[in-house]
Amino acid sequence: MKFTIDRSVFLKALSHGQSVVERRTTVPILSNVLLNATPMGLSMITTDTDLALIETVPATVTEPGATTVSAQMLFDIVRKLPEGSTVELALLPETGQLNLKGGRFRFNLSCLSAEDFPQLTQGELPYHFTLPIGVFKKLLDRAKFAMSTEETRYYLNGIHLHTMERDGQKILRSVATDAHRLAYIEVPLPQGAEDMPGIIIGRKTITEVRKLVDDTTSEVTIALSPTRIEFAFENAVLSSRLIDATYPEYEKAIPIGNDKIAIIDAKAFAAAVDRVATVSNDKIRSIKVNLHNNMLTLSAASHDLGDAVEEITVDFPHDAPIEIGFNARYLLDIAQQIDEDEAQVVLANGDAPAIIKGMLDKEATYVLMPMRV
Repeated sequence: MKFTIDRSVFLKALSHGQSVVERRTTVPILSNVLLNATPMGLSMITTDTDLALIETVPATVTEPGATTVSAQMLFDIVRKLPEGSTVELALLPETGQLNLKGGRFRFNLSCLSAEDFPQLTQGELPYHFTLPIGVFKKLLDRAKFAMSTEETRYYLNGIHLHTMERDGQKILRSVATDAHRLAYIEVPLPQGAEDMPGIIIGRKTITEVRKLVDDTTSEVTIALSPTRIEFAFENAVLSSRLIDATYPEYEKAIPIGNDKIAIIDAKAFAAAVDRVATVSNDKIRSIKVNLHNNMLTLSAASHDLGDAVEEITVDFPHDAPIEIGFNARYLLDIAQQIDEDEAQVVLANGDAPAIIKGMLDKEATYVLMPMRV
């Protein structure tokens, strides 16, 4: 095997692959990247057995062949090479090492046989549909902040993707919740997704596929079964096992009786929450919201750090005040999702969950549970 490749092209692909592999594993080859040089270019494969990435990049191949080498080490080496350099890699038959050189640098890296690399078996994926990359990005980005990190509730450690009908329209909805906050995003149902089962895409898969989104400008083709999913981009295919669980009936957490609407300046609100939360206790992180006669007052206090109060003029023409407490970080996370001039906070009272969304937003809705302050 022998090929040359542009350092920047190689580095970008390695940055994707090195985060897929298992760094702590009892199977050493799972820490490696499979390099397969063919006349069509360089194919790079990484896997942790649950997740697999195949990425093809342009390279000048003079001798086809394949081997595996530590993904993390190769990434670190290429990352430290001079920008604009061209790298030449060759498998040395006498030692079985991978020789990497360019300019005045040279490395000989230990390898494991490509024949021992796990075979990727996908199985049948009967459901297929395509999404514009911008739509797919919204489904991920506007929900992923609400994913849970608690391992005991592993079924919440991801994004729930399913189809449904609302107001006579069929939609594709992504949902994430950690039981304290909830986000759901709706887009028109793409052709081919009509009969797909509801699935849960795991946190690591969301993280890795999101990196590929940044390097794509067109669309993503999604194929899935009840147990696996595959994302096909221009030069990369990411496949993953799905979380084997039933997602909770999250719609029961979405309030339906909220009738008091406060219309606020979205950016001013997010900035004020951020400022006032500075003095909130690190353990409780609580912030109090008081709404009364077109005024919103934010306040926070802690025994060790002090207290803070900030007022914002809002559209809330109700005489009866509402006082409600939230986790400051959760409220800020949601406020920062509003990419509009104005947002609406829809309340029932101080004890019921709040609905927060952009004034003109037809896609994303956020629900935040109250807390005692």
